Amino acid sequence: MAPLPGAGQERELTVAPESLEMRVGQTATIAATLSGGDSGSRVLFFSLDPTDVSVSHTGIVTAHRAGDHTLVALAPTAGTTPGFTRADDPGLRVEIPVRVLPSELASLRFEGLPDRIRVGASVPIRVLAEDTGAEPRDVRPELAISPPGSAAVTGFGPLFEGTYHAHPFYDRPRPPTYLAEAAGVLRALAPGAVTLTARLGELVTEAQVEITDNPVRSLELAATLAGAPLSGPVRTGDVVRFSPAAADASGGAVADAPVRFSLESHPDPSRFDTVGAGAPAQILSDGRFVAEQPGLYVVSAASGPSRAEMALTVVPRDVGMAIEFVGHAPVRDRATSDLWIWEGVDGRDYAALGTWNADGHALFFDVTDPTDMRRIAEVQVDARTVNDVKVSADGRTAVITREGASNRRNGFVILDVSDPRNPEILSRFDDEMTGGVHNVFFHEGHIYAINNGSRWDVVNAEDPANPFRVARFEDPRPGRSVHDVWVHDGIAFQAGNTDGLVVVDVGGGGMGGSPRNPVEMGRLYQLTGWNHAVWPFRSRSADRFYVVTGDESHPVNPRIPGPIISWEERMPSRAMGFIHINEFDDPERPVEIARYRVPEAGPHNLWIDYDEDLMYVAYFNGGLRVVDVSGELVGDLYRQGREVAKFYSDDPQGFIPNAPFVWGPQPHKGVIFFSDFNSGLWAVRLVPREDRSPSADR
Repeated sequence: MAPLPGAGQERELTVAPESLEMRVGQTATIAATLSGGDSGSRVLFFSLDPTDVSVSHTGIVTAHRAGDHTLVALAPTAGTTPGFTRADDPGLRVEIPVRVLPSELASLRFEGLPDRIRVGASVPIRVLAEDTGAEPRDVRPELAISPPGSAAVTGFGPLFEGTYHAHPFYDRPRPPTYLAEAAGVLRALAPGAVTLTARLGELVTEAQVEITDNPVRSLELAATLAGAPLSGPVRTGDVVRFSPAAADASGGAVADAPVRFSLESHPDPSRFDTVGAGAPAQILSDGRFVAEQPGLYVVSAASGPSRAEMALTVVPRDVGMAIEFVGHAPVRDRATSDLWIWEGVDGRDYAALGTWNADGHALFFDVTDPTDMRRIAEVQVDARTVNDVKVSADGRTAVITREGASNRRNGFVILDVSDPRNPEILSRFDDEMTGGVHNVFFHEGHIYAINNGSRWDVVNAEDPANPFRVARFEDPRPGRSVHDVWVHDGIAFQAGNTDGLVVVDVGGGGMGGSPRNPVEMGRLYQLTGWNHAVWPFRSRSADRFYVVTGDESHPVNPRIPGPIISWEERMPSRAMGFIHINEFDDPERPVEIARYRVPEAGPHNLWIDYDEDLMYVAYFNGGLRVVDVSGELVGDLYRQGREVAKFYSDDPQGFIPNAPFVWGPQPHKGVIFFSDFNSGLWAVRLVPREDRSPSADR
């Protein structure tokens, strides 16, 4: 019950029932009664966990996932706009706790377990459970082996129980299924037939595995770096591949020999950054080794009674470069958002810059001389925020997004920027886009528009004065969220927030997709649940295909309710999260293989220069970061010393003074341009090592 004094009579909001207990898949109804004052006011229902339990505007509740969740009934105060998730919404507010019990499990089975392995092998044990609705469930059963002499089994779980602590401010929901994880490991010890049993309550499943003799009697170890035999020291971050060659008693090769790797480390005791730092290196089960600290390392391989080892020396990566200030075009009366740099049809260089939570302006600059960037034009549209700006490859057409329009007809606006000093509006597209367009991608005459944060629409803009929708891609499940999409070789890579990375065929995926018919190819869950930006790239130096994704998260400021960017309060904001690097050479088995994480800060947008093997990251309050992404990538790039440079965009007269909050970077003709939420457009450049001087450092 939530009373609030009203004009002449106390208003009161009550709900029935006051709490709910349901099972996954069930529905229920809640009702709200508003008495006193203007009792005819509308009551709004919403869920704080819409992915897990959803509620319609009429109060019909649907349970999707087990756990303890919260619904809210809100009667807004007249003349106010509720924020829907903040505890200080103006009006009467009642929270309804909902406990969702899991649906009954119906089946249990081993997934991908081989029926024959050799002595010395270790294989992952994966167990799949399905409930009565044939939905997969991530479970951790009890594991047992019999007879015990031939094999041993190690069970891992339960590792997760619905949520995990990603940060003291947040409990993030775990993906509903994460089947790539093993429930345990089976180790083969001696020849014989064994039975592996998984038990979960009354559900039991068994699998028979035959363990055969290991014929390996000798083992040799070879190492390569970038395809060439290893010779001499390697740098931190270099991925060395160790390849074992096994032979039997007669000297014949054993192709399927089980080999286990181990690692011994001796960090350099003379370096302050290695002593006591922990976890100096890792070796994966496929023989890939990478070190994050200099030192001496010994890699061992074993198969049966045979063993081989090799030592290698690791030295610092030493890729750091000075970065120098070039120019600044300040915007201080409002917050700015994303940018786009391009060469115009007249051969000069230009920048377009969005504005955030202001009055709907897109700003245009001449940046031909980055030491003297000049604002040359503005375009105002009916919007609160122009979040994203993109320009076509020919430099003639621009797209700017709209959020917060006065009539809720948001969408995007297409401009003719053939003359950036006089941009002209060609068309507006707002059909079924009342929720606002946050990001767009412009590719081969089509605009991929993120609409309302839940889907993306494909709009044909080959005639930019007459755009029309040709397709839509949307996950129909409640609570789904989309933030960004990037198209590469006919495949759309979607940053799907809690869904992680979603891959869609729009003409190049071989599944019959096209811009008119997007077809989902697969997805890769990411456990942070903050997947915000995406960038696919083929590394020329490693000849591997990666998809880089970036988090965005703003932890709760105890002084300001809600996880927000503190623009209105003019208080410096803090961010969290990191950059995820995913191997995608096998699109059916992508794997998150590396990361770039700056402590005490979080990323926003990024840009990768394929020719220079450099990644530019707008790291919000961590400034602009430049990162070496050359060669194969494994492990923590930050700890490996792959950071090339960083720059903090301090501005004493900024929208929030001296509070760097870098939004988006883009390199162009040897200059790194970036936008800062609090201070506008900046230009910096890396100083070649041969040009380095004390005055170049800032």
